[in-house]
Amino acid sequence: MISLGLIIGMLGTALPSPLYPLYQYAWELSPSQITYIFVAYMFGCLATLLFFGRTSNTIGFLNTLKIGLMFICLGLVISIFSENAIHLSFGRFIIGIASGLISTSSLIGLMQNIPQKLEPLASQIVSIITVIGFGLGPFVGGLIGQFAQYPLVTPYIPVTVMALICFIGLQFIKVKPFQPQAFNICPRLERPSNEFNTAFSIIILTAFSTFAAFSLFASLSPSFAREVLPWHGPLMSGFSITLILIISGSSQWLARHLAAQKCLSFGLFWMFISLICLALCMTLKMSALFFISAAIFGAGHGIALMGAFGLIQTMTDTQNRAAVTSTYLFFGYLGAIIPILIIGWCADHFGLNISVTGYCMVIGTLCLSLWIGFKRVLKNPVLKKAL
Repeated sequence: MISLGLIIGMLGTALPSPLYPLYQYAWELSPSQITYIFVAYMFGCLATLLFFGRTSNTIGFLNTLKIGLMFICLGLVISIFSENAIHLSFGRFIIGIASGLISTSSLIGLMQNIPQKLEPLASQIVSIITVIGFGLGPFVGGLIGQFAQYPLVTPYIPVTVMALICFIGLQFIKVKPFQPQAFNICPRLERPSNEFNTAFSIIILTAFSTFAAFSLFASLSPSFAREVLPWHGPLMSGFSITLILIISGSSQWLARHLAAQKCLSFGLFWMFISLICLALCMTLKMSALFFISAAIFGAGHGIALMGAFGLIQTMTDTQNRAAVTSTYLFFGYLGAIIPILIIGWCADHFGLNISVTGYCMVIGTLCLSLWIGFKRVLKNPVLKKAL
């Protein structure tokens, strides 16, 4: 039931991605307004990370998960009745808060209740469950949106019902007693010990670039795909985002025995190649390059994130791991906010084609620079041994 809660939570967060072109057409929105709607969700996630990330330590993971599911239902209902971009943005902000609560509480709950024989694979299992939810979101939204009579309403209804059913099911779960901690709303961000400063800088910039690149696919790819693909619509848009997430999860599973530093290095390089392919796709209007780019990015996205989390685990101990991870995620969410707002503004003033191409070149160059920089870091024998 905890896994189902995580899947439903992630499904609800990713559901509207393939519907953005429909909102754009129905409400006559500019590309920048689409990015505002997308970024509203990220602000909700960021707010939860900074101020409510330790809620599970105070009221328990189960109560936190229940609150998250209620927020998901509220955000989805607001989305159903939205009449303009402001209403939808508010709904997305609420869903962002829910996503933060559900992801943190589900992680704790699954770690505490996973069968003992599966404990060595706990992090990979949680990652795969998360990817399943994120992958189902755009596919379900695109599938229903493609054929439903009311494509901006109908996709939200079954997910809302599922969230309510899951909430009811959680009432019958019994959990182990825990020692509650005093609630503290103050943000807590830390970095690891000084010897890891350079490597950690590369890791948080990897989070920034990974989130920035994925946000491009999640927010604007349904819009710019119409210019390069012979087929378009919510289903095709949802499929492309789902493809990335399926490959991301699969790559993590296949690379689960690979050293963390190799995962990070390979992931950065593949993301660079992917963004170059997407830039060429926008320039040459070759639809095959779009799917090649999405597939390569999915692989790079998955193992780069897995490598980064693995290195953070190596750099930290139980005392500072949560705070260092929060720092990592903080920079990741910044990557999903600031660059996307910039490309939305550029698309309004210079056109979507030029803006996406330029965005790919900038983030791709950042990935390449990080890849080269990390190679140099690993030449330090002391640091290489520590990592």
